[in-house]
Amino acid sequence: MNRRKFLTILGGGVILAAGAGAYRLGQSPQTAFEPWARAGTAYAEPRRKALSYAILAPNPHNMQPWLVDLSQPGTVILSVDPAKMLPHTDPHNRQITIGLGCFLELMVMAAAQDGYRVGLELFPQGEDAQSLGEKPVAIARFVADKSVQPDPLFVHVMDRRSVKEPYDTSRTVERTKLNTIVAAARDVKTDATSEQDQIAALRNLTTQASTVEMETPRTHKESVDVFRIGAAEIDANPDGIDLSGPMIEALSATGLLTREGSLEPGSTGFEEGRKIIMSQMATSMGFVWLVSPANTRLDQIKAGRDWVRVHLAATGEGISVQPTSQALQEYAEMEPFYNRVHEMLAPQGGTVQMLARLGYHEPVPASPRWPLEAKIVES
Repeated sequence: MNRRKFLTILGGGVILAAGAGAYRLGQSPQTAFEPWARAGTAYAEPRRKALSYAILAPNPHNMQPWLVDLSQPGTVILSVDPAKMLPHTDPHNRQITIGLGCFLELMVMAAAQDGYRVGLELFPQGEDAQSLGEKPVAIARFVADKSVQPDPLFVHVMDRRSVKEPYDTSRTVERTKLNTIVAAARDVKTDATSEQDQIAALRNLTTQASTVEMETPRTHKESVDVFRIGAAEIDANPDGIDLSGPMIEALSATGLLTREGSLEPGSTGFEEGRKIIMSQMATSMGFVWLVSPANTRLDQIKAGRDWVRVHLAATGEGISVQPTSQALQEYAEMEPFYNRVHEMLAPQGGTVQMLARLGYHEPVPASPRWPLEAKIVES
């Protein structure tokens, strides 16, 4: 930190920075959260109404990689936006595909609320294990069906969050709640723990894996490149990793928080980021994970569909969730941790598709989202 720059907080939320002018605290994004308010209320057409919920799905780095073609009546053709890939941390697009599975599950659940059954044809032109490419991910056909039953998990969609905060270490995650969370999965083997020995081992593993991701320049830069620092940036690009709030606005305005600085080990931005990550991992009070028998695109879609169900079930139980899947990433520097997490969680074989920390924390704001209209390529 440059000691010649300093902050003085005055009444009314004004920030003074030596040589930097005056800035006002309390700025917050104005449009980035509107898709949450519009979900289910701004659209009458069944596909758009269902999609208004689907775009709220969890996805890696909040990249929101989905594109939808609505040119055929009663049909949604889902494809992936190549500009939203994460080639360094997700070189085979496994995590992106899981996010697309989350999207599809929320769309199907939302359609059922309005009495529509959705038939899914996955990878109709074939799947590619190395790349998603430009082929359709799914063709979804909406059919009115009075026999369709609403999914009880749907009531938690608007409250679901990825809570990237330290959890309350005085509260244990109860086994009965873990059982409910695990039972929400339909197709993918799911398990969870709040046993102290396993928690300690997984805290250590997730901490080490997070450190590798942060200390590997190209993987860390991939995250920093999608930082959205402050309200104006978040409104302009409501995807990526949002950094907001009065302190962020002040640090950004005075030059103490920059992308360039966040890339440099030893810098204030880099080391504060490390502290945040370490505090998250160290306060994990439970873990949940999903293991599929293989690692095809279909396996990944199924994992995504079950992951959002698991997350919704946790939300219903009042449990906070944060994916901690760094050890599952498939690049050379992470290989020892990838092997270790599979030895721990999939000793009989298979692929660990998701790993997340659990605990208790008060509610946090939603993540920014692009409006549905920005994701429609044909209509």
